Amino acid sequence: MASKKPENMTFEATLEELDTLVNQLETGELALEDALKKFERGISLARAGQSKLTEAEQRVSILLSEDDSAELVDFDNHLTNEE
Repeated sequence: MASKKPENMTFEATLEELDTLVNQLETGELALEDALKKFERGISLARAGQSKLTEAEQRVSILLSEDDSAELVDFDNHLTNEE
């Protein structure tokens, strides 16, 4: 089965797969080429997870900074308006 692109996965699925990869790499039983492929996949997953966390932090920051009378806008529109 082909792996999903990390950016298309949920944060929880990303963490779960990353945890599995780390466990496989820690055993030391993989061939070098297989270990490198899993390491590369792990790096992609870690970067995607960090990106999702950063986005969530930004959304929380926006929500906390708005006052009660502020107009509600989509998150993507809010970023576009600030740039």
